[in-house]
Order: sequence, then structure tokens, then C-alpha cells
Amino acid sequence: MYYSEEDIIHQLNTPIFRTVKEIADSQHMETYVIGGFVRDIFLRRPSKDIDIVTVGSGIRLAEAVAKRLGKDAHLAVFRNFGTAQVKWHDTELEFVGARRESYNRDSRKPVVEDGTIEDDQNRRDFTINALALCLNKERLGELVDPFDGLGDIERLRIAAPLDPDVTFSDDPLRMMRAIRFASQLGFFIDPDTFDAITRNRERIHIISAERIADELNKIILSPKPSIGFELLDTCGLLELILPELPALKGVETKEGIGHKDNFAHTLMVLDRLSRTSDDLWLRWSALLHDIAKPVTKRFDRRLGWTFHNHNIAGAKMVPGIFRRLKLPMNEKMKYVQKMVDLHMRPTALVDEDVTDSAVRRLLFDTGDDIDDLMLLCEADITSKNPEKVRRFLHNFQLVREKLVQIEEKDRLRNFQPPVSGEEIMDTFGLSPSRPVGIIKEAIKNAILDGVIPNDRAAALQFMHHKAAEMNLISLEQTLHDGQ
Repeated sequence: MYYSEEDIIHQLNTPIFRTVKEIADSQHMETYVIGGFVRDIFLRRPSKDIDIVTVGSGIRLAEAVAKRLGKDAHLAVFRNFGTAQVKWHDTELEFVGARRESYNRDSRKPVVEDGTIEDDQNRRDFTINALALCLNKERLGELVDPFDGLGDIERLRIAAPLDPDVTFSDDPLRMMRAIRFASQLGFFIDPDTFDAITRNRERIHIISAERIADELNKIILSPKPSIGFELLDTCGLLELILPELPALKGVETKEGIGHKDNFAHTLMVLDRLSRTSDDLWLRWSALLHDIAKPVTKRFDRRLGWTFHNHNIAGAKMVPGIFRRLKLPMNEKMKYVQKMVDLHMRPTALVDEDVTDSAVRRLLFDTGDDIDDLMLLCEADITSKNPEKVRRFLHNFQLVREKLVQIEEKDRLRNFQPPVSGEEIMDTFGLSPSRPVGIIKEAIKNAILDGVIPNDRAAALQFMHHKAAEMNLISLEQTLHDGQ
């Protein structure tokens, strides 16, 4: 990797950096850009993570920078933490004074003292995040790299700058961050650092569920999420934060019949889906799609291993998992629940004729999420039998074609019945009751089965026909008979 001094100066020659440099020099404050932004310069990847550290008051520097930038700058000061944030157009900078830290064992909140740039680098999580570039005029662009973080970038290595047991015991979230960086960057974790994660894994219990979920989300969104989940499993963290996943591990054999390792299968599905979708919640659906297989697993001498209704049982498990991890309990959770529940439906169509009725019902139940469901199902085909894969993918293509045809003809996506329950009650003088539900369900089924088209006139005619079968008389007929 080669990055010239001119390249670095160019990265620091933006209006926001020029403003920071001028004010730092005018106030005689030793100032650096540090951490992820510097790391990403050398990785040649874009970064919005701009951290400024100064020997002195980070808040004072931030206030002066915001004042110089004028009304377009937005300043937020966090005096309890000794930090400040400046947002200016699409740029966001975090300011902090150089400091040394010490930790209480029961908390990841440090006791902070003023320090030097060396003290500040000592407290960083990994060598690749301890790189600093000086912003002062006389040393502009000078790299301060006490732990050979640049060498670790070249070696694709993640390592703690000091004793990794202290690093992870002080702030156990760093264990998740190490694995997240490995997954995002494709780096390996130094063996001594990884062993320390294994030794300190129980310390994760002092970390809030929200912070753990944030790191999980970043792993799920990484280019190859399986890297992160395999590392989480190997060090023992996965058992502590998402035990439903390692429960999928293993292959059991009875009477010479075995089943696939559902943990390995799940990670393969997640990786395959990640090539076609960057949607976080669809990726969560892939991660959880087979989550109930351990609790539904049975051995049948005629059928072999079965996992009947694992999709239904899995959908019921989703809210509990989301609640425990403090993930959103809104439409995002319901979306994942729906994907887990329905992920077997398109696959089932492979074993039968792809009928219009089956496709109508799939479209009715899935609505606007049908395209996402098809992506999940295609990723779920991980068989080593090429003929089986070919057959499934061919049938999925037939399903997609049918979906287009039926949607154009019947307009069933996010279907709303042409006749409401209130209209049924008004027509036949009924109060809310079972007959109303029977008629409404019959209209829906008639449309989905192709008995009648999805339009109001046909639905009203069918409603009267069904009511006659049930010996119901409309108010109009009652008035007519009374004349």
C-alpha cells in the first residue's frame, strides 16, 4: 500500500479541515484527526467518521470552529462527556480533548483525566483505529502511529494496541467491534486478541442490548456477514447474545439418515441474499428464517428428518428475539415475522403445478413484500444437487411470471375486498356476527380462487348469491315484500 504525503495533504485540504487547522494554530492547540477517518484514508474507502482530538479542551475548539463556520454550522455540546459535535452541511465532526481513562469493572463508562496524544492513542480499541494525522501547520499531515497500525492495515490484521484482556475487560463492546471490523473489512483478528475475546466473553453482560444490536446490525450489513457470525460463534459470544443461532448447529443421524447443519445453511442463505439485497430487515429475515428448526425437528422412519411448521413456529419466536435485543417492535419486526412465516410458500409451489389460485393467495398474503420474499426463497436454495437447484430456480421463475400476469389482471397486491363488512351488514340488516364473516370470507376466496374477478359488480352479485344460500334476505327485498 502506498499513500504519498501529497495524497494525505489533499485529503486534509477541505474547507472544514482548513477551518479546524486555522483555529487550532491560532489558539496554539495541538490537534489531530484520529481513528476511523485516518484508517479509511489508507484503505481508500469513504468515511463519514471524523474524530478530532486536541491537547486541551475539545469543547472550546468545537465552539470556535462552529462560530467561524457561521449559521450553517450546528453545535452540540456534551459537557458530561467532555465532547462536542459540529455538523456543517453533509460533514459531521466529533471533538474531544486528549485524555487518559480508567475503568470500574462493573461499567464501561471510564474515569477520565486530561492527557497527551500518546495517552489518547493508548485508550483506542485497535491499532488500526489509533492512527492520527496532525492538523497543525508545521506538522500538517504527519502520521502518528505508535502501534504500527499502518502495518496492520497492510497485514489485514485487527489487534489491540496494548494488553487485549485489559482492552476488552475495560470496554466489552470492543469484542463486538473487533468482530464487526473483521466482517466489514475482511481482516483477520490477531490470535492473542481473539483468545482474549474468548476469555472475556462473559463481560458482554454489562453492555446494553441496544449497543449489541447496533453491532449485530453492522455485521449483518457487511459484505459477507457469515464471517462475523462464525467468529461470534467460535469465541462463544453468539451463545450469550443470540443463543437461538448456535442451537441450529450440528448434524444428527438416525438409521443412516442425516440432516444438514442448519447453522451453516443459515449463514450460506444470509451471504447469498447479501449479494442481491442490502436491506437490513430482509437480511434479518434470512438470519432467522429457520430459527425454529431445533424445536420442530422430528425423525420419521418413512420420511426421515422433518421440521414441520418450522416457519410458523419461527414467526412466533421473532417478537421475543426482537424484544430481548431491543430491536424495533414496529412494522420492521412484523415484516421479519411475515418473511419467516411465508418463506416456505414459494418453495411449496415447486412440488405442484404453479396454479393461478396458489399464486393469487401468495400475492394476497405478501402484498408489496412479494419481491423480497422471492429473493429470500431463491437464496434459500443451497442444495449441492445441481438438478434440484435448477428445478427450484426454474419454478421460481414461473412463479415470478405468474405474479406479473395475475397482478396486471387481478390487482391483488395489498388486496382490499370490494365489499366491506359494514356494507354486508347494511344490506342484510345484520349486526356484527358470524354470517357477516362467512360472506366476507367467501367473497375473498372466490376472488383468490378465480371464481369471480376482483371488481365490485361481481363481488356484489356473489354476495347476494351467497346470502341466498344462507337464507338471508336483503333489506331491499324485505321492503319490497312488505308493499
